[in-house]
Amino acid sequence: MKRIYLGTNLKMYKTNRETVSYLKELREKTAAFRRPELEMFVIPSFTALPEAVAAVEGEIKIGAQNMCWEDAGEYTGEISPRMLKAIGIDLIEIGHSERRHKFGETDSDVNRKVLAALRHGFTPLVCIGETEADKAYGVTAERLREQLKLGLYGVTGEQARQLWIAYEPVWAIGVGGKPAAPEYANRAQQVIKETLAELFPGCDQEIPVLYGGSVNSQNAASLMTQPAIDGLFIGRAAWEAESFAAIIKQILELCESRW
Repeated sequence: MKRIYLGTNLKMYKTNRETVSYLKELREKTAAFRRPELEMFVIPSFTALPEAVAAVEGEIKIGAQNMCWEDAGEYTGEISPRMLKAIGIDLIEIGHSERRHKFGETDSDVNRKVLAALRHGFTPLVCIGETEADKAYGVTAERLREQLKLGLYGVTGEQARQLWIAYEPVWAIGVGGKPAAPEYANRAQQVIKETLAELFPGCDQEIPVLYGGSVNSQNAASLMTQPAIDGLFIGRAAWEAESFAAIIKQILELCESRW
């Protein structure tokens, strides 16, 4: 069976205690069907990271929601790569839609963070996606290619093997998000895979491309059957351990029957 990537970003919703409780329950509920080919990850708030790492004991990958591109300096409020490395983090989410659209992060900012993450041996989970206006104007493919080419500028072929990409249409995420049709998501992710093949020939097959955007128990299976989708980056449907575990079980059973 091919490698499967299933994870969630907890955003700014759980306290430290709630995060640890959630992770312990998730660890318990997924113990029976955890597989070597399953890459399961959770990305909590910064304040919960040390306790989160301790709670999962290496059985669930813990990531950070953001990271500064500098190792140290006069950057009040930022978190450096060295700080995250010191507490055992190896996955960094970069370029989430909310960082781009609410905090003004640019493709240049994303690029600096990607290069810093790679320099420190992290796995960068690079988020890209088109807005509803992009979709309406028919420039989804162009926007995705632009974000990839600018955000990954200067990344070598060898470094590219460390990358994960998350395709999250801006109009599909958040409280008012509208799920993308599986076929639409697959076409967009095929564009991403073709662009990665142009940028990193010979290495592109090693870069997983995940889909995120109003994923839930009703559409998870239909999304995972699409050939260009390597995993799911799940939102609020995964914020209760029981429901996340149920989706993971559903996807594993589906993949075992197909591959």
